[in-house]
Amino acid sequence: MNESRERIRREREREKNTYTSPRLALGPGVLQSVANELPVDLLVEALPHSSHLLETLLNRLISLEITPRPELQCESVAWRLVGLLGGDQGSGLRARTARLASALVHYSPDAREAVDNRRRQLDAAVQGLGTHETRGGLQAGIHKLEELSSVTVNQDPASSSHQRLLALSHADVERRLIDNKSLLTIVDKPALKQLPTLVASLSARVDSDKAVLACVGQIKRSDPTLDLSDTRPVAGVLMNYSRGCAALLSQMSEVLVVNTPRSPTDSASDGYHSDSDDSHQHPDRSKLVSQYAAVWSLAAEEVLPALAALDPLKPTPNLKYKIVFSVVVLSFRAAISLRDKRISEVKSLLGCESDDTPGTSGFVAAAMRLMRNTADTFPLGDAERTVINQVCSTLREYPCLESCGALHALAAVACRAAWTISLHPPLRIDTDFTPVVMNPDKHVRFSQDSRERRSDLIRSFVWPALVDGTRCVFRAVVLT
Repeated sequence: MNESRERIRREREREKNTYTSPRLALGPGVLQSVANELPVDLLVEALPHSSHLLETLLNRLISLEITPRPELQCESVAWRLVGLLGGDQGSGLRARTARLASALVHYSPDAREAVDNRRRQLDAAVQGLGTHETRGGLQAGIHKLEELSSVTVNQDPASSSHQRLLALSHADVERRLIDNKSLLTIVDKPALKQLPTLVASLSARVDSDKAVLACVGQIKRSDPTLDLSDTRPVAGVLMNYSRGCAALLSQMSEVLVVNTPRSPTDSASDGYHSDSDDSHQHPDRSKLVSQYAAVWSLAAEEVLPALAALDPLKPTPNLKYKIVFSVVVLSFRAAISLRDKRISEVKSLLGCESDDTPGTSGFVAAAMRLMRNTADTFPLGDAERTVINQVCSTLREYPCLESCGALHALAAVACRAAWTISLHPPLRIDTDFTPVVMNPDKHVRFSQDSRERRSDLIRSFVWPALVDGTRCVFRAVVLT
């Protein structure tokens, strides 16, 4: 009897251990089947209205740990978001797509790298498009050669004989002298004395145009409705999509910052972050400092190399540092000016004549809270254009800056960071650029060559420090 009872107990235990809830057993399988049959292309076309549905589906598949994961055209979703975000004019689109970007980067981690690679291709294409200049001397020389050759190409070889040359009149000699001197003046150019360099330059330009057409082709495949009329500058199309890539990468990066555990010495700025950042006590401040650090990372890793590659800037290698520094400082000035202007406009509209008017302080505080809540979507196009226009007008002798995609991308992210930070006083950039000796608590040396002589004398600032009141939370980057 005891043996039978024990056997029954073992059977029940085995059944209990092997039993699986029908909901759990069917849920993942059914969901996987539905995902495989889902018309994702229609959902992609319906973006941003289908953002919530796609986000829910991706998160559900992630939570159930279904393997292999169904193919949901994540790349198509990403490119559609890029196109939408690139043309966003402050309609709240970023807020609507942020959660989808989060789910997308979790479901397909390779999506972020793919978008980043595409952005680099777009920026390189824009840069190549802007570095073309007409070789006037070469073209004039070719036309002159063609003009002169028309006189002799179809003539009988005997007409160039010694007897004919001896028969040239005074006018013929004068005409030939003028023609030959004109041709010599046109052809005797440094560029034409270095034909290998010229051929290499032309080859590079051909490759640049191929890259532009390749990028446009990729965009057309992802967006068949794209307007490519003859009157629309192709640079504008490329830069719109580059901005879209930057916006999507920003959303994906925010996800990584929030979900990645960080040690006290770990930072997004590869060592430039101040150790005094107590992120556990001030999580909002920590996020803002990380955002500022990310802008510097973009400047150091992409913008400075892009500027260094511009031929007109090569004779003045330190100019690129001044350009980057100017962009971030001007971005904060533009953001603060815009903040004060908007608050002043609303106060004036409500008849608030001075700060002493009862209720003014409460109203300003409420306005600041509202702007903080919409900081990620607040339209900053005017501020970005102001920054770029100021830089380009100051350096008008370098027209290549106007078409530098990396510089435009820096202005966009710098203005966004500046706007967000300006809404969280006393967080601000340190505008005291008078120190001549490095302070380890406030400055960090920028060096690309570890063998160069280390000095504590500051030659110039590359990136301003970020301070929270009197406390430095991100050290200034300097050249010594």
